[in-house]
Amino acid sequence: MRKTLILILICGLASVLFACDRDKSATDSAGQKPPAAAPADTTLPALSLPPDSGPPPTFDGDRALQYVKEIVKFGPRPIGSPNHKKVEDYLDSHLKGDQVEDVAFTADTPEGKFPVHNIIAKFPGTKDGIIVIASHYDTNYPLRNTSYVGANDGGSSSALLLEIANQLRGKPREGYSVWLVWDDAEEGVKPDTEVAFMDDSLYGIRHLAEKWQADGTLKKIKAFLLADMIGDADLNIDRDLNSTPWLESVVYESATRLGYQSHFYGHINQVSDDHLPFVQRGVPSADLIDFSYGYNNVFWHTPQDTVDKLSPKSLQISGAVILETVRLLDNMNPLPPK
Repeated sequence: MRKTLILILICGLASVLFACDRDKSATDSAGQKPPAAAPADTTLPALSLPPDSGPPPTFDGDRALQYVKEIVKFGPRPIGSPNHKKVEDYLDSHLKGDQVEDVAFTADTPEGKFPVHNIIAKFPGTKDGIIVIASHYDTNYPLRNTSYVGANDGGSSSALLLEIANQLRGKPREGYSVWLVWDDAEEGVKPDTEVAFMDDSLYGIRHLAEKWQADGTLKKIKAFLLADMIGDADLNIDRDLNSTPWLESVVYESATRLGYQSHFYGHINQVSDDHLPFVQRGVPSADLIDFSYGYNNVFWHTPQDTVDKLSPKSLQISGAVILETVRLLDNMNPLPPK
């Protein structure tokens, strides 16, 4: 995933502004980009939310971490590779008996044409509308000939969705339908130094957004929640300025109710990620991402992105907050306007 962002580190009374490029190779060759202007207002909107009731969501972080281990055992999984197909089959095997849709197409990329598969598991609810929870499952294509396995970048969030499926399966939903999306070909095939990120990335999720806009599904989506790099043992989920402010507020309230607020929004970023095709189409969207993976993000997009850097507690926190966010959305009446 190559994502351009503004990173604002807030510490005590001081505020320091940095800028960096989400592509490791671009940063190494071109150096740090000049600072960008901070947005005028980064505060979260106040919302009228339903009262806190019922037990906290159940999420098994140990089982989710085991899924990560099983995914990375396949090795690098760039699009078009045998390992990529093995991971597709692995995900499908864990969703047997669920309502699953495979949205397949051929992506035309700077490296040629590749088969792409978006895997969607659907859990029907009683309310009219859909909440989408998404993660990409491919690994960085330019690193395909290295030992890079993307344990955190793609592995952690793909495993997280499998455990969310476990929690949704066989339980009648009184709220909105929940669709889990493992989107494909998120990673570009060329470094940012050769092709601009937005011209060579997000192939699977862009196709899905376009498809759902054409067939009317997009109008039914109440919220789009993206999980990305959420397994870091030192978990610090960023506040994303490309996300919908009111939905970011709901996520933070969910974290607060569960006692996990210290893991959220210590950094403010502006992230280009899988949620952008939905943001651009007016769908309320929130990106749950921790883009501080090792000092100065040193493990990201390197062979050091391995399971030993992850924690079942971080997966449990991320999963529980997403499930609590879904519960809050189910009970908000009405939802804020798009």
